[in-house]
Amino acid sequence: MSQNQITCRRKSRSSRSAAGFTLIEAAISMLVLAIGVMGLAAMMTNGIAYMGMSQMDYIAQQKAEEAVESVFYARDSQLYTWAQIQNVSNGGIFLNAPEVLCDPGPDGIIDTADDNTSDLDAIYIPGPSGTLDGSDAIKQTLDTFTRTIAITNVVEPANPTEIVLRQITVTINYTVGRFKRQYVLTSYICEFQ
Repeated sequence: MSQNQITCRRKSRSSRSAAGFTLIEAAISMLVLAIGVMGLAAMMTNGIAYMGMSQMDYIAQQKAEEAVESVFYARDSQLYTWAQIQNVSNGGIFLNAPEVLCDPGPDGIIDTADDNTSDLDAIYIPGPSGTLDGSDAIKQTLDTFTRTIAITNVVEPANPTEIVLRQITVTINYTVGRFKRQYVLTSYICEFQ
């Protein structure tokens, strides 16, 4: 064999190996691309879910504020004494356990024994017409929400027998899709108006 023929064979072998991708290389690159796209899709799905939660987070905040206002109303209306502005376990009117969000009952105070638990709170969202005043508004019941009102005495070191200040801790637990969420609001109430 001549030197020229050997050089030709080497060139043809090297040009064949650099001609393109093999099937294995193409499959590996497709796998890497698919993993990247799936990761991006998962991230977008979580982002959309978190955006959808913002409305429910706002509702939880408002329902916690409503509970604090209800405690203040119980004191200000003078329907109950200062000794009754506590949880049931301490001789008061406010229930201890997590309660569904419902109609406050005849006394107008939420999370008490006379609440109407068959009438759950709900929000209305615009229907196909895009307005709330039409008959196509969609009622969305807040059945995944629970609220707990915890009222504890704040003891003053100078006079531990006289309780004139109480801490109100409202905890709202709710579920949005696959996410379990919690909102906690802490406030204080004094015996005097």
